[in-house]
Amino acid sequence: MKTIQYSLIDGIATITFDEPDSPVNTMCLQWQDDMSEVAAQVVKDKDAIQGILLASNKTTFFAGADLKGAMRLQPSDAAKIFEEIERVKRNFRTIETLGKPVVSLLNGTALGGGWEVALVGHHRIAIDDKKTQFGLPEVTLGLLPGASGVTKMTRHLGLMGAQPYLVEGKTFSPAEAKGLGLVHDLVEPGDNAAAEMKAKALAWIAANPSAQHPWEAKGYKVPGGLPSNPAVAQMLPVAPAVIKKNTRGLYPAPEAIMACMVEGLQVDLETALRIESRYLAKLMTGTQAKAMINTFFFNLNAIKSGQSRPAGVPRFKPSKVGLLGAGMMGAGIAYAQASKGIASVLKDVSLEKAELGKSYSAKITQGRVDKGRMTADAQQKILGLIQPTASNADLRGCDLIIEAVFENRELKAKVTQEAEPMLAEGGFFASNTSTLPITGLAKASRDGKKFIGIHFFSPVDKMKLVEIIRGAETDDETVARAYDYVQALGKFPIVVNDSRGFFTSRVFGTFVMEGAAMLGEGIPAAAIENAGMQAGMPVGPLAVLDETALTLSLHVMEQTKADFAAEGKTYEVTPGERVVETMVKEHNRPGRAGGGGFYEYPTEKGAKKFLWPQLKPLFEKADKAWDITDLKDRLLYRQAVETARCLSENVLTSVHDANIGSIFGIGFPAWTGGAMQFIYGMGIEVFEARAAELAAKYGKGFALTDEVKAAIRKYQPKY
Repeated sequence: MKTIQYSLIDGIATITFDEPDSPVNTMCLQWQDDMSEVAAQVVKDKDAIQGILLASNKTTFFAGADLKGAMRLQPSDAAKIFEEIERVKRNFRTIETLGKPVVSLLNGTALGGGWEVALVGHHRIAIDDKKTQFGLPEVTLGLLPGASGVTKMTRHLGLMGAQPYLVEGKTFSPAEAKGLGLVHDLVEPGDNAAAEMKAKALAWIAANPSAQHPWEAKGYKVPGGLPSNPAVAQMLPVAPAVIKKNTRGLYPAPEAIMACMVEGLQVDLETALRIESRYLAKLMTGTQAKAMINTFFFNLNAIKSGQSRPAGVPRFKPSKVGLLGAGMMGAGIAYAQASKGIASVLKDVSLEKAELGKSYSAKITQGRVDKGRMTADAQQKILGLIQPTASNADLRGCDLIIEAVFENRELKAKVTQEAEPMLAEGGFFASNTSTLPITGLAKASRDGKKFIGIHFFSPVDKMKLVEIIRGAETDDETVARAYDYVQALGKFPIVVNDSRGFFTSRVFGTFVMEGAAMLGEGIPAAAIENAGMQAGMPVGPLAVLDETALTLSLHVMEQTKADFAAEGKTYEVTPGERVVETMVKEHNRPGRAGGGGFYEYPTEKGAKKFLWPQLKPLFEKADKAWDITDLKDRLLYRQAVETARCLSENVLTSVHDANIGSIFGIGFPAWTGGAMQFIYGMGIEVFEARAAELAAKYGKGFALTDEVKAAIRKYQPKY
């Protein structure tokens, strides 16, 4: 065996997982073969075995399935995959039904297939390390836990109890696992932890010469009752409706998991396990799982491992960071920094405004204290790291200063020149602009090599993405340091090259302006909003425009017009921009913050927003023909085409930055795997043909040049 070590000493069979040339253990094909061999061996050794230990030679217990192999699967592989899954479970069943006590020694994280391996043990002992995670997050990759995870967790916790861990993929710590009864004993972390686990395991084996899972015992009852139980039956029709409401029918995995849970409890264990295998085989060979695995596993890991970070630069974490502007952005960044132990100087034109910015952190942390999620001491520690000020002198010694003032080039130049002299030796300066080219802003800097764009998204405490923009002069050290800073905040950095709107704002702009253009064509506003939601965007394009302010879109357009004129070029206003201009200038509808835009916002408590009734007489055309498929495709394809253009223009330099940026920054539907994976998942030729159709009907925003087509092919991932 290559991935498993087996020993039988003094009646104790030890099965140690140790995949060669890999930092973690996975359910690769070699491991599946080895499991068959080890299962056969324990049957042979049955009479000599008093107990079995499941252990790991890695720093984690077990990582789960071999996802690279999953990327190569086709629908025609479903039968083969079903057999593979069934074989894994047969081997699990052989070990756990031998009649001998089996103990899982959980020395570290066990997620997905790793947790399913852990569940083979009748008794589970874990090291009580807060960094350790257990659970079954398969749903986040478009899959279900098919190596007996659904079946066993449902029998352990009951239908309602298991739902958060299966349908939502919620993970849990060793201490939480003990509270749930999923781990039976804990040991303190430290040098002796492994020996202590083993000692406890041997003691348990000695006290339990035979063992079985709870559901194998006579008289076993499922916690909370079977689906036929009136209390459970009453809840069952509601669960799929709740799932459908949350997924909009775009994600098959949560529905498959729920069906698997309910069906599995109405049959014997062997049939339940087979049902589970069928559901997993179907999901695993579908296109959506592939898209989600590609992005939420491989692409996300590429970002976490720093693939877009310039190499050869020492790791960096600032000890003190200055923020210019204590509005929503500056206040949000200050909180993100302080919560990670970084001292933050929050500067505004007056101490009163700076204090108001700090109060944002007080408000967030107080909510957590009130709910018991944070101690008052921890809150004070965070607030103590934020220094509000109106004086530039307090910025002295900052390793990094970020300006987060209004999108005005002159104002940004002024605050840059005032603050830069306060930087510590070797420090660097960043702009949080969302649209203004960094190379232009860097002209106000004393050193363009140490000037960079760090674009946060609002609200900062909730949004995981940060866009790092390299200006024409920005050096590698500054890019690497910005990358490290963003990771120190627990966020996902993507690196892009400078251009107007960079990547996220540019692509986001195409989404909202396509929606506004549809309104200008006479399409009903409700149909446009519903198309956005049905396609999987978080909200419709008109609602987003209201939230970000129509006046801001107008300001960006006017700034762009002026910049083009200065360069001797003419800016072509888009149909969507014309609609926004009309709304602001002719109808005084600036957006939500200004009292109303495409929507009305009633002030009565509990009242919901609704579309402004005047949109109908102003824009809607009764004779305008429209098709919901076209509306959905226009909103998604327009963004995907623009993303591909960013790749061809070298604004983007990797597919992982494109996919993660589009999902976490713009809200591109997660079911697609991101804007570029949307193209690859559909098939390049199919995408190009549909884009050509949309271009013929709706304009050059959908047109793909030969250069863009070449870039799509050049960056196509290979597995």
